[in-house]
Amino acid sequence: MMSLLLPTTVVGSYPQPGWLVDRELLRSRLVPRVGATEIWRVPEPYLEEAKSDAILLAIRDMERAGIDIITDGEIRRESYSNHFALALDGIDAENPAEVVGRTGAKTSVPRVVGPIRRSRPIELADAQFLMGNSSRAAKVTLPGPFTLSQQAKNEHYADEAELAFAYADAVNAEARDLMAAGVDVIQLDEPWLQARPEAAMRFGVTAINRALAGVDGQTVVHLCFGYAEIVRDKPSGYSFLPQLSDCIADAISIEAAQPKLDLGVLRDLAGKSIVLGVIDLGSREIESAEEVASRIRRGLEFLAPERLIPAPDCGMKYLTRPQAFGKLRALAEGAALVRRELAG
Repeated sequence: MMSLLLPTTVVGSYPQPGWLVDRELLRSRLVPRVGATEIWRVPEPYLEEAKSDAILLAIRDMERAGIDIITDGEIRRESYSNHFALALDGIDAENPAEVVGRTGAKTSVPRVVGPIRRSRPIELADAQFLMGNSSRAAKVTLPGPFTLSQQAKNEHYADEAELAFAYADAVNAEARDLMAAGVDVIQLDEPWLQARPEAAMRFGVTAINRALAGVDGQTVVHLCFGYAEIVRDKPSGYSFLPQLSDCIADAISIEAAQPKLDLGVLRDLAGKSIVLGVIDLGSREIESAEEVASRIRRGLEFLAPERLIPAPDCGMKYLTRPQAFGKLRALAEGAALVRRELAG
């Protein structure tokens, strides 16, 4: 993914400042699929400027911590997915429906009432802001087409596979524009592959490949068990993972630290680079560099160093900013330890 050995990255999110969002409200509710404007503390017309200032803080934190491949912290987003999902044509978010979410609780989702289309770039301006304010490699995350299809009520397409393929075309158009603008890495967030493995088996990989077709650059598919803040007890194995060896993404991003994942599963992903979660976000304690290094070394029992990209598990937005910064610094220092060992 980079010429540097063991390049560090973030999954996507970083804590939004308390002056920007009501963090207690954010923590107390399910991940929003429809609009959640009530979380923002700064009123219009000052909100966009405030978000830009907060992005600069996130960028500088990642740089100071020593992270090699950074994001904008997803600071402008109410959730990892709704910022993109609600900007598409064919969506009625004003009259949402209810579906059963990953946790088993009912959650409000947009209704698909017409053809899904991306009529304008959605994340491009944020990507340009990121690249204009840092010389580090830039990663942009997009919700994956399978996950998008599970976070909406289908009232237009013949079935959920057809819906996923329509989302894939919208994601593909966005990804192509982002790569053309100079983004280094595109990541598709696909947590619902784990939550809905039967549907994922039927059309998940096909939808992902459609979303990434012709995307010229480094690509990643991320899947997880849910945010540590919301899902405390995680299984030690994925219900859907080996199947991703058939996707065209260069890398697969997985949680491993909090769920204490059996890393033997990495044998099933031969040929893929792995963005490996080595920072436990279920614990507020900041790992030592040596703890991080030991988790990286375990990954190296199954992966060549050229194929391992150390990262946190996902859900960093729910940490405090000092916790998040401390964990990222430990990540960078732990990777540097192992890098020196490998260099002899």
